[in-house]
Amino acid sequence: MNPSASGWINKFGHLVDQESSYFEDFDSLYRDLKANGFIYGVHLNIPSFVPAEHALSEDEIAKVNLLTALYFTYTFKVGKTDFEAFVNKVFEYYQSLNVSRISFLNKILTGSKTESQLEKLIDSRIYLSDNTFSRALGNSLTNSLLYVDILIFIVYLKGEKNLMAHAQLLEFVTINIVYHALNSKQTHESDEKLIQLLASSLTYVDSESAKFEGDFSDLLNQNFSQNEKDYFLDMACLTIWEDKALDYTETDYIFGLGRDLGKSKKEVDFELQFVEGFFEKNKDKVAYLNNKNLAVQFYDGMSKNVSKLILRNSKRLKKELTQSRELVTLLSKSTVKDLNAEEKKKVQNQLLDIFKSIPSLAIFMLPGGAILLPIFIKLIPKLLPSAFDDNRVEDN
Repeated sequence: MNPSASGWINKFGHLVDQESSYFEDFDSLYRDLKANGFIYGVHLNIPSFVPAEHALSEDEIAKVNLLTALYFTYTFKVGKTDFEAFVNKVFEYYQSLNVSRISFLNKILTGSKTESQLEKLIDSRIYLSDNTFSRALGNSLTNSLLYVDILIFIVYLKGEKNLMAHAQLLEFVTINIVYHALNSKQTHESDEKLIQLLASSLTYVDSESAKFEGDFSDLLNQNFSQNEKDYFLDMACLTIWEDKALDYTETDYIFGLGRDLGKSKKEVDFELQFVEGFFEKNKDKVAYLNNKNLAVQFYDGMSKNVSKLILRNSKRLKKELTQSRELVTLLSKSTVKDLNAEEKKKVQNQLLDIFKSIPSLAIFMLPGGAILLPIFIKLIPKLLPSAFDDNRVEDN
């Protein structure tokens, strides 16, 4: 399944028809989403019943997990596995929250089928950036509060009114918990990145006008569900996990929050150990824990996504490259020495002609796309050696 290609939701529907009992109950779904990083707002893995033809990017993983969470939440709460009914219901749900801003152009491009429209809608929930160039490359920030959508969906399925008010309350309490957890410890650079990422993920609350100072414990006295309380505790543990040893201020905060949420000390201890183990295992994969400077992060991210584009279009690229002898010669030459200005211009023009014939590579033709050409040229010899470089010796 390719979550970046049209029709992926329909494909997902065929998969879950065969795996309708993959999760025993909502708790097992939540545990799996947490193990995959979805609950923490990091997107590392997908359920094993979903086959991926290629290594998935962070945004693609987020799409699969969001749809998985929505679908199985629907089946547990409604007791039905009708995928078409689910698609209609989840589309209506997002419409009721006024987050289904599908443009007229996108409606024309995707047609009137609800599944096609839902694909665009889920895209709008995944990405924080509206920049077409960044989004097409999967290089924009990914929404870190997507699980809030699931909690609101549960409320929607119960038929409760004032859905938007509850959505705002959930986000407001979540970001307050994170903010106060952060203030209970010595601030680290990665902590600051985390709060910035979460604040930028807010959908229903305006982060500029929201007030995080002062006591918010009265908010916890509201009639929150057990699912919501579990999420609040996990978000607090996420914020303070890095220390690995709690000082007295952190202990007062996290166990005090646990009491307010009706959790025992043993339950809080378990969640602290789980989140610490999760991030110790995956710390090299979590972007906001990476200490690389922005330029290096940008280059690494672009290289990864250009590599993905090349691999997913490898057959067509091989065919196009082998039909252009001059281009093959210049690309081969570029692996051992720098091209002069005239040669670089020829390579650029001929590559752009190839990109025109492969729709998914049209990203290189957008404003700013030219900056990716050096990355593309550098990766081609490694990813498509048989196309033009028969004598290349593999690095050990």
